[in-house]
Amino acid sequence: MKFTIKQIAIVVGGEVQGNESLEIHDVIEIDKQPPGSGFISFLANEKYENFIYTTSADAVIVNEDFSPKKEVNATLIKVKDPYSAFTTLLEQYDKMVKLNKRGVESPCFIGTEGVTDCDNIYIGAFAYIGKNCKIGKNVKIYPHSYIGDNVQIGDETILYAGAKVYDNAVIGKACTIHAGAVIGSDGFGFAPQQDGSYRTIPQLGNVVVEDYVSVGSNTTIDRATLRSGSTVIRQGAKLDNLIQIGHNVEIGENTVVAAQAGISGSSKIGKNCAIGGQVGLAGHIIIPDNTQVGAQSGINSSIKKKGTKIQGYPAFDYNGFMKSSVVFRKLPDLQKRVNQLEKNGISPEVSSELDNLKKTVKELEEKILNMLSS
Repeated sequence: MKFTIKQIAIVVGGEVQGNESLEIHDVIEIDKQPPGSGFISFLANEKYENFIYTTSADAVIVNEDFSPKKEVNATLIKVKDPYSAFTTLLEQYDKMVKLNKRGVESPCFIGTEGVTDCDNIYIGAFAYIGKNCKIGKNVKIYPHSYIGDNVQIGDETILYAGAKVYDNAVIGKACTIHAGAVIGSDGFGFAPQQDGSYRTIPQLGNVVVEDYVSVGSNTTIDRATLRSGSTVIRQGAKLDNLIQIGHNVEIGENTVVAAQAGISGSSKIGKNCAIGGQVGLAGHIIIPDNTQVGAQSGINSSIKKKGTKIQGYPAFDYNGFMKSSVVFRKLPDLQKRVNQLEKNGISPEVSSELDNLKKTVKELEEKILNMLSS
């Protein structure tokens, strides 16, 4: 697919300086030399400015305030935010490529009640679609995907190969469900018995994934326990690969969760939060809006204040964690100074310093123990 620089400028809301009729067919990093013509790049970081004077790209998206220090051969598209503009361009290109697929490959299975609202749909080979499903326009279902009964999928959503969507799930428009993701599997519900065994608690609810959500490869989202309940992923949330989300969890709008995080049942995460990789959340806790949780943190109780930044295991205030880490690293040196003072003999002045050091070491040890046990 080819587009003129003028067409691209319209998409990103930019002003062209140069030849707006040149045709572009691909994108490239500004520090790379394209293999031929028809490429566009962008300059968002000043440290890469020197490459704009040597690039062979036909066009470069730059900041509207950019003033070249020497001659630039490429046509410039000036915008307010080059990085966002380039992202918009990639989104549009990606959408046209992915949504261009259509048709029903064979073999695949579609339930006896069929599907509805399936204009320009693509269903790959060996896909399975249950009965009474409602699938929107331009939906793409790649090979070996499974969609259970009574599932709803909004317009322009993509399910990549091997994605599994259990019965009654609701997925919004323009979502991306990556390969191997499982939406709607059983929550971890087992009732302990007197003989030490466990009895399975049926999981009867569903999963609701709102619009513009991305679910990474091999991420699992458990359905709610009761028929009246839902596990909910709110609009714009982005979930990385290999995440476990328990039953009845709610993840707020535009919250991002990095790989290998585990969120236990019935926890509520607010909007615009950032959860780092390998973070563990206990069940039935609340994380308020705009919270940031550092990687490998463990959270076992609710956070009360919005906009909190925390780190550690168990997690606590980020600044406090960093200060405590510095102090903890100093403990061996403090102990060494105490031992040296005792070895060298004790004068009144030294004795006073020694007592102060011992007191400091003891206080630090108690503080660290308290943090670890809190």
